Amino acid sequence: MPIAVTLQAVHPRKLAAVRREVPPSAVAAAWGPALGKVWPFIRSQPGLWTTGHNIFLYHHSAQPGAPVLCDFGVEVTRTFETSGEVYATETPAGEAAVAVHRGPYNRMNEAYEAIKKWMAANGRESAGHSWEIYGDPTPDPADTETTVVFLLK
Repeated sequence: MPIAVTLQAVHPRKLAAVRREVPPSAVAAAWGPALGKVWPFIRSQPGLWTTGHNIFLYHHSAQPGAPVLCDFGVEVTRTFETSGEVYATETPAGEAAVAVHRGPYNRMNEAYEAIKKWMAANGRESAGHSWEIYGDPTPDPADTETTVVFLLK
């Protein structure tokens, strides 16, 4: 079943995050240790987190294959003072191409390909930022949802 891509106006989401610069192929190995710093911090701050999800914000390089700046974060309720590597940031606002991936994470590239095809077909370009909003885990990976967002120029 093809993945639907929609055009949406997106608003900033506040994040508690740890930044890493990694090659695109190393994102899968980098997110766990980074979130391992974010979650203990959030838990130590009453009211900072309620129901926000993990959100990974990517700042794309203009050079294909170059390392990507990644903010591995969790959506939070407010800004806060930096603590160690954990800092307050937010996703950008604007017009975005959005696709919802349903299934295991190792197939998320399908959502990215759908967005790239949609941008090409609609004459749109990336503004250099994308992010993944991770839904609640499910017992069956086929039911897990991850929203992929590409900010557009």
